Amino acid sequence: MYGAERQQLLAQQARSNGRLDVTAASEEFGVAPETIRRDLAALERQGLIRRVYGGAVLLERLDFEPGVNQRDRTRADEKDRIARAALDLVPQRGTVLLDAGTTTGRLAALLPQGSELTIVTNSLPAASQLAGRNHANLHVLGGRVRGTTLATVESWALEVLAGLTVDVGFFGTNGFSAARGCTTPDTAESAVKSAMIRACRRRVLLSDHSKYGDDQFARFAALEEIDVLVTDDGLDEQAVAELNEAEIDVVLA
Repeated sequence: MYGAERQQLLAQQARSNGRLDVTAASEEFGVAPETIRRDLAALERQGLIRRVYGGAVLLERLDFEPGVNQRDRTRADEKDRIARAALDLVPQRGTVLLDAGTTTGRLAALLPQGSELTIVTNSLPAASQLAGRNHANLHVLGGRVRGTTLATVESWALEVLAGLTVDVGFFGTNGFSAARGCTTPDTAESAVKSAMIRACRRRVLLSDHSKYGDDQFARFAALEEIDVLVTDDGLDEQAVAELNEAEIDVVLA
């Protein structure tokens, strides 16, 4: 197959799926990963895609944010492993903050019954899971509910967060990188996440490896503000080294 033909097929896949994975494309076309990376560079020069860690995303979909159900089905196995690993970082007692997100939602489901925790969240799905727990002291942040993420945002949430001090916070993200920190497409959600970061003594980021290098519109935390990253073992050694330079503890689930 000629390079131009392969690039045309890659462009079609990007339009269908919204993103491309270097490893998967390499196996599908029977070529080296370096060949796929050169193809992606050519497509990027044509203005069709933007290269990110491990692959590329379609430029037309950079502002597209999938809903909760779609995101929950994406990399579900990795998210389950990340949530189980993050459970070791939950204190036996004290205060915990759960940011909105499908991986933090999995962590909420794993919190042990009868734990002596005060839990703060802006996630309606997480709150729904925890509301029936007998010993859970649950606080739900108010505000406007974003239909895309089912997270509460804006001034009501910000005002409450300004007066809180939380032992450990668990955060989701749409993208993160050594260069740009933790990012999300929506400015209202970014503002609440930033306020949550400031409210927590210890901050744990939960994210699968595919989000590394996929920088979004609004930054809510610099990497130096994150204490621990819990991700899956798909994150390569170079990325781990870059994160360690920022003095982040990296846990590979």
